[in-house]
Formats: sequence, C-alpha cells, structure tokens
Amino acid sequence: MCRAGYSRTTPNHYDCLQPSFQQSSLFNLYKGAMFKKHNFLSTTTSNNTAEDGSEEIETISVTFVDKDGEEKLIKVPIGMSMLEAAHENDIELEGACEGSLACSTCHVIVMDVEYYNKLEDPTDEENDMLDLAFGLCETSRLGCQVIATRELDGVRLALPAATRNFAVDGYVPKPH
Repeated sequence: MCRAGYSRTTPNHYDCLQPSFQQSSLFNLYKGAMFKKHNFLSTTTSNNTAEDGSEEIETISVTFVDKDGEEKLIKVPIGMSMLEAAHENDIELEGACEGSLACSTCHVIVMDVEYYNKLEDPTDEENDMLDLAFGLCETSRLGCQVIATRELDGVRLALPAATRNFAVDGYVPKPH
C-alpha cells in the first residue's frame, strides 16, 4: 500500500497506480461470480383457455366519441389502459409521452359521472398534467391512467377537439 490508499502495480514505480478499493471491489465481484450460487425466480400466469385451446381474455365495451360526434365501440381487455386500447384500434388519441405522465395529449372526458366515480382517484402527477389539458372539465382524465376494469364496462369517452402538445424537434401530431 502506498500514499492515499493506492497500491503499486510495479515494485518501485507509481506510474500504474490504482485505487485499492477498486482492486478489492473487482476481486469481490470476481469471487462472487465464481463462488456464489445463483437463484433464479420465475413466475407464471394462469392460463384462461377455452376448450378449443384459444385464449379467452375478459374484455369490456368502451365507446370513444371523437370531436365530430362519431362513435367507435371497441372491446378492451381488463387491465389495459384506454391509451393502449385507442392505439390498438386506430383511434386518434395522441399520447405523446407514451403513458409516462409527462404530457396531457391523451386527455379524455368520461361522459357519464357514474362511470367517472368508479375510477380510482387521479394522482397528484395526473392532476398536474390535466391542468395543462385543452378543454378540461370535471370528468377529465388521462387515457394512460384509465385502466379497464369490470366496473367500466359500457363507459363512453369523449376526445377533446384539440390537445396541447409541447413537443419540440419538429414533431407534428396527427389532428383529432
């Protein structure tokens, strides 16, 4: 060992100094890789299959109403967000941040207060983003935060006439 916790890599020269903690850390890492037993965990999900072998996925009915009043009824698997469901069904719900709670472009309006009250309360982060949404109303939510549950079967979601997208670098959103 030589000055300030460094060790010499050659007998009389300081030209190849390495921190001694680094050497011991590397040794412990190597030692751990060689001698530790690795335990791997695995999880499986239950397989809900019909008798013919096809997967049976529980879905709910959701109606999206665009700015022109046109309605589109879709089936949404339990556990999927309305943003994902919209994208899978070619409904123009933007979602610029891809569901990371960094924008308000997936703003939807729950058309029936009864269904709105069945939703989990919005988080502070969602409320912060909703404050930036165009056409905000009492039953506004972010589509990325509305998750399909059995209680939401039959919900109707309106798409606002516009979104506020603060994206830069030439991103041009599709109009609703």
